[in-house]
Amino acid sequence: MVGLLTWVLVGITLYTVIAIGLQTRGYLPEYAKVSGPLLTIHTQRGRQFLDWLAQPKRFWRAWGNVGVGITVIVMVLSGFIVVASVFAIVAQPEGAAIQNPQNVLVIPGVNDFLPLSAAPEIIFGLLVGLVVHEGGHGLLCRVENIDIDSMGVALFALIPIGAFVEPDADNQREADRGAQTRMFAAGITNNFAITAIALLLLVGPIAASVAVVPGAPVGDTLPGSGGEAAGLGHGDVITAIDGQPVDNESHLEDVVDEVDNATVEVSLRDGDPVTVERRLLIFGAVPGVADDVVGQDPLTRITAVDGTAVNTEAAFDAAVADDSTATLETDRGNVTIPVGALVAQVNENGPLADAGAPTDGTAVVITKVGDQRVTNASTLRPALDRHKPGDTVTVETYVRGHQSVLDVRLGEDDDGRPILGVGVRDGYSGLILDDFGVDTYPANQFLGMLTGQAIPDDAGVATGVLFYLVQLLVLPFAALVGPDLNYNFAGFTADVTGFFVVEGPLAFMGGALLLGANLLFWTAWINFNLALFNCIPAFPLDGGHIMRTSVESVASRLSLPYGRQVVTAITLSITVAMIGALLVMIFGPMLLA
Repeated sequence: MVGLLTWVLVGITLYTVIAIGLQTRGYLPEYAKVSGPLLTIHTQRGRQFLDWLAQPKRFWRAWGNVGVGITVIVMVLSGFIVVASVFAIVAQPEGAAIQNPQNVLVIPGVNDFLPLSAAPEIIFGLLVGLVVHEGGHGLLCRVENIDIDSMGVALFALIPIGAFVEPDADNQREADRGAQTRMFAAGITNNFAITAIALLLLVGPIAASVAVVPGAPVGDTLPGSGGEAAGLGHGDVITAIDGQPVDNESHLEDVVDEVDNATVEVSLRDGDPVTVERRLLIFGAVPGVADDVVGQDPLTRITAVDGTAVNTEAAFDAAVADDSTATLETDRGNVTIPVGALVAQVNENGPLADAGAPTDGTAVVITKVGDQRVTNASTLRPALDRHKPGDTVTVETYVRGHQSVLDVRLGEDDDGRPILGVGVRDGYSGLILDDFGVDTYPANQFLGMLTGQAIPDDAGVATGVLFYLVQLLVLPFAALVGPDLNYNFAGFTADVTGFFVVEGPLAFMGGALLLGANLLFWTAWINFNLALFNCIPAFPLDGGHIMRTSVESVASRLSLPYGRQVVTAITLSITVAMIGALLVMIFGPMLLA
């Protein structure tokens, strides 16, 4: 089947052929120029407005100087981040955030993280970013008495990708170095300013009026689960189970654990109650534990343990409570394994290692501490807490399926608690079980990240702002960087608006307020990224021009011989290095993985 990217490339090629043909035959107006798939529209309109706006020149020069300071700092940081990213990609290509080159394009539907449902808001934010960026260049041109030949917009196959201001080349060369630097930094400064304004509006009156609806939002259901069979799906909100209210997504797990019934009635916020027949599924597994029976689509169902039928995790835990090993009967066959806490790593010179446990990475399963049965990772700590640091206890382990009882002298951690000196995997011998089959959507977590509520309480102002900006950047691809997140956040799109409600004085706005929040979110996100990208010290980006004027300033003060050649060599070398690094960031993960 032909993929979306292929169709996009075909469309771009067809557009290019038609556009070049029209230009060759003279059908395009003089103000439209075609260069491959790029179309630039030139105009001289707006110069009088810029002349009027540029009248308080002292103010704009002061604004420009502030912007230069910010831009230089961010430019240096951007360069270091780009270089550091290259080393990280070479060392671990599969860990890169961008695995597919198409995800560099800010095109909803083509970029995996920018859904078509958010296209209007993304295009709005992009247009705002481009206009204020190039408008800043034009404004500072007039402040510094640099004439403007033309202004306009650039389109890639009819998609706006940029705006431009063409200064008069002679005037630009005649301007002093400070004037040129302020002009180049103006676009970046304006993008940062728009980011700040949008975020202040978003974090203030807009997001403060948005809350998560009561209940547990359903993001998805597990394949083969009771939730899937009952018809639960994305967009549902669970409000109660067997009459017990569910407050939010984190509370759902507690309520499910409290209800032992194999069949439960699930109440929904907007819909009739449904009946869920619970099925115990292996949701995750460490390789090597039960490979013969673990499956993905659908997930493997455990039907019995040692002949005892089980439908819930509580029933499973009770069935393995007496014996250290158990035979799991599944719909993919049977397997007998020791059931306990699977050790990920035995620390060298730790208590368990001193007692004879292997430290070479061999799987070790702890099934008893003293006379206390350990059935999974969460029961290991309570079993240890029954003793004191320095006590010698028997620890029953299984290594490669063979039982070994070790006499272990317990160590002590920084909090004074007894330890074995091990790190353990979650679950029962590394098996993660689920008996309900609902994966909740982290609505509260995303709202907290968007509004700044997730900033640590002990963070200072500067640290808090930086923390918030990083969270804002990762929201559209949160699932890649958040180990506990399975979803991305592209704003209050149609598929998630049912998880949120508008309240307070602005409640009368309803969906219009969510639309406003989307516009502000994407305006801030795109302007911030535009500013960061243009700060990269490489031609023809603004950062490249500012890098050159900065190097020229240093060279002139040092009175270097062959100063112009030195400046050219330095700026060209850095530009080539930056472009090479960007190419590695874009194509490296695909080529190196």
